[in-house]
Amino acid sequence: MKIICVGDNVVDCYLDQQTYYPGGNAINVAVNCRRFGATEAAYMGIFGDDSEADHIKWVLTQEGVSYHGSRVISAASGHPQVSLTADGDRVFIGGPQDTAQHIVRIRLTGQDIAYIRGFDVCHSSCYSGIEPELASLSEATNVSFDFSTRHEPDYIDQVAPHLRYAFFSGSHLEMAELEEIVETCHSYNVEVVGITRGSEGAFFSKSGKHFMQPVKSAFNVVDTMGAGDSFIAAFLTHYVDGVPITEALDIAATKAAWTCGFFGGIGYPRPFEG
Repeated sequence: MKIICVGDNVVDCYLDQQTYYPGGNAINVAVNCRRFGATEAAYMGIFGDDSEADHIKWVLTQEGVSYHGSRVISAASGHPQVSLTADGDRVFIGGPQDTAQHIVRIRLTGQDIAYIRGFDVCHSSCYSGIEPELASLSEATNVSFDFSTRHEPDYIDQVAPHLRYAFFSGSHLEMAELEEIVETCHSYNVEVVGITRGSEGAFFSKSGKHFMQPVKSAFNVVDTMGAGDSFIAAFLTHYVDGVPITEALDIAATKAAWTCGFFGGIGYPRPFEG
């Protein structure tokens, strides 16, 4: 399987550790697909021109992920701030709004589309400002999209017509709401719709046939950051290569649990000041 992830790159700033970790849905999925067996994984997005962006690029190189075609602008990298709750969960509490992630949206050229056409899947998300480009992407290859917690009907209607694979986070939703999301996506010919539900596992549907995947126990849970991205990456890597959906889901749950055993979405910490 060959995948390109188009979209966000940030550094997640852990305030309790005074440490940042490279992240962003597109970065996490690209790196994990490569780790989990993709024959080729690439990233395309907009980098800032600071030391944090240099660190992200270095990490991609270490992991064998190309960032050919990415842009660089004179701005800081995205710096979402992450806090530790009393229950031990990590939550985003905001960050600066004048970063590369906020001020520029990627616009794909004909050359970009020709390059993307060489991949089996292009993955992006609601964090990437990619919506105006989805029609062109869907003509070039199969598109995977992470809606996260965005399940407003108008947004699904805007995005779903261009997708082969759709992923949501729905731990707060009732089963009737999950089924409505699935039915809406399938009405736009989305082949696979997956909704992760935290401790309740994952609810998936392939062309209307439903599957439930329980969570897997992690040996040493230190951080849940990036577990959902890891699940998506493992699922895509195996399912697109022809692994039956039940087996691909089982592998995905195992990899998500593994990701909880280290800090950050993909590791690679760096200290920060302030």
